[in-house]
Amino acid sequence: MKFLVKRAKRHDSNAFVELMESQKLTMYKVARSYLRSDDDIADAIQETILTCYEKLDSLENEQFFKTWLVRILINKCIDILNAGRRECPTEQLPEQGGNCVSLENYEFYELLNSLDEKYRLVLILYYVEGFKIREIAQILDLEENTVKTRLSRGRREAAREYRFKPPARYLKQAVR
Repeated sequence: MKFLVKRAKRHDSNAFVELMESQKLTMYKVARSYLRSDDDIADAIQETILTCYEKLDSLENEQFFKTWLVRILINKCIDILNAGRRECPTEQLPEQGGNCVSLENYEFYELLNSLDEKYRLVLILYYVEGFKIREIAQILDLEENTVKTRLSRGRREAAREYRFKPPARYLKQAVR
């Protein structure tokens, strides 16, 4: 990846496109942890790509590209949330398509979405994206011990939600 970043910094548009393609799933997962609407997710990713293209020269160390990219994306997601554009029914199933969550993974993402945002994001960055605790602390501008605490509490909360969540058929019967 460092090679691609170096080429992209030399204004090689093909290298930049290849770099963004290699990171699109990561960007989708991170944006999805903040935003519910596919339109908002697409906006956040698009704005992130544009910002990366414009500011790639400011990246000092190529090995931190992914951390830098995710930090920009998180800021774009927060901007969208602050703009009040976060409206999407929680029961809406994602559309089937290229990067959308498959029905098999829907329960997993539903569980993640039931968690507090501060736990959800740390769990996704650690378990899904494979970032180290130190890197997550840098991305989120937190202390490493705070990240460890959020991981621990997030695991506990996820386990509690998973164990005590009644199956959908019982919920339907209770409504009748």
